[in-house]
Amino acid sequence: MARKQSIMAPGWWDFTTLDDQLLNDAARLTEKDLLQLSRDGFKVVFYETLEEFYLAEALEYINAWKQSSGNEPAGICGPIGPTEQLPLVARLVNELQINLENAHFWGMDEWVVDGKDVDETHPLSFKKADMKLCFNRIDPSLKMPESNLHFPKADTREFTESWDGVRCVVMQGGQGEIKHWAFNDPVKREGKYKDAPPKPEEYRKLGTRVVELHPSTITQNARTSGGGVVTGVPTSAVTVGPVETWKAEKVSIWHGGMHDNPFGMRLTTLMISKKIADSSVPMSLLSDHSNVQFNFYRPAIKSCDVEMH
Repeated sequence: MARKQSIMAPGWWDFTTLDDQLLNDAARLTEKDLLQLSRDGFKVVFYETLEEFYLAEALEYINAWKQSSGNEPAGICGPIGPTEQLPLVARLVNELQINLENAHFWGMDEWVVDGKDVDETHPLSFKKADMKLCFNRIDPSLKMPESNLHFPKADTREFTESWDGVRCVVMQGGQGEIKHWAFNDPVKREGKYKDAPPKPEEYRKLGTRVVELHPSTITQNARTSGGGVVTGVPTSAVTVGPVETWKAEKVSIWHGGMHDNPFGMRLTTLMISKKIADSSVPMSLLSDHSNVQFNFYRPAIKSCDVEMH
């Protein structure tokens, strides 16, 4: 049977092309149901306050960096979105006097305009946000060497090579409305993908690359970061890929309720728990990773009941 057309963008694949039964099953899940979807290799965790939520996220940075040494360097790959954990990371490093001489950090993605990655003068630059909110706040005597800060560029070779010989203890991420991590968006519905999206095993072979962004991703970033000015958001980006993700010992996704909605959080939790992998929902491909944790700010889970505004 032919797959449905996307409701949101007919020229693209996305979660609205899935079977209605799966979508309806996800919408009916309660908070209790979500907790019970934990399984070996997939853990669901609730936090009752935003303070606890973002502190726990910040502590993943600290715990990763504390494992690093000159002989066995280690680090973390972190997102912009969420960002509230970043000043906490800097404060913890300073207060606990953690020397980051041997620690590493990988950024997840960066905008691309006219084939070139944007620099820190761009108002939406992810590197700019990382440096301003975290790394420039760390005491100079404790700072990570610049050579250990790895940010993706349109020419991906240096970034890709930086993953060799260094443990990625954890890759963090948020979940976008299109159900991506980083900018691993669904692909366009054209060419060999006109009738079916890439098979999970094919999509998982993708490494760091420049991508064209799904329209939903563009509008979401305008909403969360750009005051709604859609025309100010680039339509392409360079993103870490599944290849690098599978090099991470753990993938930790943080659902604070700012980036995706109650339905989306339910859908990907269900698909990963039940190992329903479909590249129209890129986050679902994490069902094959051996160590994934979904972290929820519990009050943001809400319900999928109709509520008129």
